[in-house]
Amino acid sequence: MSSLLKQPRAVWAVAFACVIAFMGIGLVDPILKEIAADLGATGSEVSLLFSSYMAVMGIAMLVTGVVSSRIGAKRTLLAGLVLIIAFAALAGASDSVGAVIGFRAGWGLGNALFVATALATIVQASKGSVAQAVILFEAALGLGIASGPLLGGLLGEQSWRAPFFGVSTLMAIALVATAFFLPSTPPQGRRTSLADPFRALRHPALLLLALVAIFYNLGFFTLMAAGPFALPSFGIMQIGWTFFGWGVLLALTSVVVAPWLQRLFGTLPTLTAVLSLFAVVMALMAAFAEHETVIAIGIIVVGALLGINNTLVTEAVMGAAPVERPVASAAYSFVRFTGGAIGPYVAMKLFEHQGVHAPFWFGAAAIAVGVVIITAGSPVIRKALHGELAGGHSVDEAEAELVGDLA
Repeated sequence: MSSLLKQPRAVWAVAFACVIAFMGIGLVDPILKEIAADLGATGSEVSLLFSSYMAVMGIAMLVTGVVSSRIGAKRTLLAGLVLIIAFAALAGASDSVGAVIGFRAGWGLGNALFVATALATIVQASKGSVAQAVILFEAALGLGIASGPLLGGLLGEQSWRAPFFGVSTLMAIALVATAFFLPSTPPQGRRTSLADPFRALRHPALLLLALVAIFYNLGFFTLMAAGPFALPSFGIMQIGWTFFGWGVLLALTSVVVAPWLQRLFGTLPTLTAVLSLFAVVMALMAAFAEHETVIAIGIIVVGALLGINNTLVTEAVMGAAPVERPVASAAYSFVRFTGGAIGPYVAMKLFEHQGVHAPFWFGAAAIAVGVVIITAGSPVIRKALHGELAGGHSVDEAEAELVGDLA
């Protein structure tokens, strides 16, 4: 543990920025109802805060490799940070829900540039093994996801605008730290093209996993958008603490529980079981949607399931096609985020016209489709993952490829 913590300042600067970047996922949950009330917006309109963010981030994933392979990791990181700072502040200063949605989309672009490059940067700059560097990254990711709703709740009690300004300020600190402490990283390795991720999707196993991700993301983002509106008596901090519990379990299970279950049962059996449980929990939330205690507990439980799912799917994607890991990640992220981005809007439209039960039934049905896809596609995926990573590379070699291509 001591060797893990003895890292250069550059690593801690990027890790700190990662924490703030991942706060953006759940930051707006506690303040959705307040944004809607203050700006005279409907639930489906404020749900576009998720849709615009995720859709733009997904599309931008196609160009992150192109950018970083040409200007280097440090410049890509700084560009992403500058965009997040600017668009988060502009969102906080907006006076219409349309403007907030638009600036949230710009935030997604900055997040794509930063997040896609951060892991490679930490691996390159850190001391010790690749595995230790990945642990640092996962810890930063988990801390950011867990603390985002809590920060949104704490600052949101002052004003719904405060969380946006808070993230902008913290990212400005991260920008200065990254600029000063991270050494120059000139571009090196093969320059990737926009066509590479689409070519990667020709591999059936990768395409199947990406389709599974679309449907579980429809369920995930349905929960994020509809959850606060299904808790009408909950105040900002109560919603913040609920989603904080969600984030803590997501972080713990992704780092600790997922590898343990994988060793015991294997990737695909565990993934199929966890997705099935996710669908069951969403169905129970739909059936008892008028009981706020059930919704709050369901949100927290789903965090545990999502942590396991995210880790296993991401690892499977990295070995599902004989292409570079950044290319596989870009292809997968493009499909999962752009496809799943419609979930919040559809869910909230159902909420407005069909009642509180409907969004959760929609989410449960979407996840169930994902279960069917992974069950039917298991032979193809298992064949691609059999033995070692696709292309005959070991884990360390694959991580080295990742660093080389994104540095």
